[in-house]
Amino acid sequence: MWGMADSTALLTDQYELTMVQAALRSGAAHRRCTFEVFSRKLPPGRRYGVVAGTGRVLEGLEQFRFGQAELDFLESRGIVDDAALDFLAGYRFSGEITGYAEGEVYLPGSPVLQVTASFAEACLLETFVLSIMNHDSAVASAGSRMVMAAGGPPERGGRPCVEMGSRRTQERSATASARAAAVVGFAATSNLEAARTWGLPALGTAAHAFTLLYDTEEEAFAAQVEAFGPGTTLLVDTYDVEAAVRKAVEIAGPELGAVRLDSGDLVEQAFWVRKLLDSLGNKETRIIVSSDLDEHAIARLAAAPVDSYGVGTRLVTGSGAPTASMVYKLVQREDDSGTPVSVEKAAAGKASAGGRKQALRSVDDHGHAEAEVLAAGTPLAETGYLGRQLQVPLVIEGEVQPGFTGAEGVERAAQRHRDSTAELPAEAHRLSEGDPVIPTVLVPAAGAP
Repeated sequence: MWGMADSTALLTDQYELTMVQAALRSGAAHRRCTFEVFSRKLPPGRRYGVVAGTGRVLEGLEQFRFGQAELDFLESRGIVDDAALDFLAGYRFSGEITGYAEGEVYLPGSPVLQVTASFAEACLLETFVLSIMNHDSAVASAGSRMVMAAGGPPERGGRPCVEMGSRRTQERSATASARAAAVVGFAATSNLEAARTWGLPALGTAAHAFTLLYDTEEEAFAAQVEAFGPGTTLLVDTYDVEAAVRKAVEIAGPELGAVRLDSGDLVEQAFWVRKLLDSLGNKETRIIVSSDLDEHAIARLAAAPVDSYGVGTRLVTGSGAPTASMVYKLVQREDDSGTPVSVEKAAAGKASAGGRKQALRSVDDHGHAEAEVLAAGTPLAETGYLGRQLQVPLVIEGEVQPGFTGAEGVERAAQRHRDSTAELPAEAHRLSEGDPVIPTVLVPAAGAP
């Protein structure tokens, strides 16, 4: 998504740079610090969240450079002084980033990303990191519920979901949303840039405008079949659905690939359209439904003879939760002697837990997740909990580790998501209001009261 010549450094807030200037003047800018990305709570009704956007962060990190154009802009506005401009001119992230593997489930407090570097290096990344992960994780969290409502990913017997929300969001958000949907098991996207950038399967045939272009529906269907063969998908609700289905079968024959329904009572229509197709001899013709679907609508369609779902608006807007509400908080810094010091915010309603944390997903004897265990200052082996450690190295000494970006990163994230959701208790599938599917347990540091 990021071109080789595209700097990502100004995809940020001004106060990140002014903090760096002040810290440079005071001499504190080079103190080694750890920032953690986490969400204090899940959106109402959500039982879990999904980490997404990590690969895009890593891709953009390699372009997080202040070139001459960026420096000239900052100087012309007087945003920072000459010393800060000199620092920015040579900026290259040289620290460490660890985090949950993309696609992993997270819970309240989960340290989904940890950035360790000098204050100046790590501070500059806050807005860039949060803008990506808050958006992508919100889309992925909504999309995961939709895939679950559809019976799971296709490889596990579920009905395929296709992402088709590009026309309902900003153009960069559209490509990011398509990628996040792929992470949680969507089978394809309508967005060609996302398909090109991350190797995603792309689908799409025709909109109502194509039918309206012709004098008759028969002409439109015939033109589409001529261009793409009888296995194409015909949109049958521009005028009269029953008449359109009959025309589609007459023109494409028994090899008609699918019909798409995009309006009306989809459950009722799906039943009688299936019956009609079967009576006409098209028992293999699939039924695809779209029209502002969300996880609840997909769940209602579970008993209907539907073969796949086209999901747009509700997916790319997080299905009512357009942000994951993640924050980027300083949890540890060095003092003047170089000794690590835990720090935490104490503001009412926005408190944070200090200390660099290790995370473990505790599981029972049957492999089902029981708790999200976070430990600061206590080795995981000494917490009394058993399970799998959740954090992996993403950046070491400024070098992005292989396997987390590009098409490979999306494939790995999708597998991680399948495995992560498979170990959740059955309550994770519920769409009703409720608490997080497993509790978060914070283990105090050894010797702490």
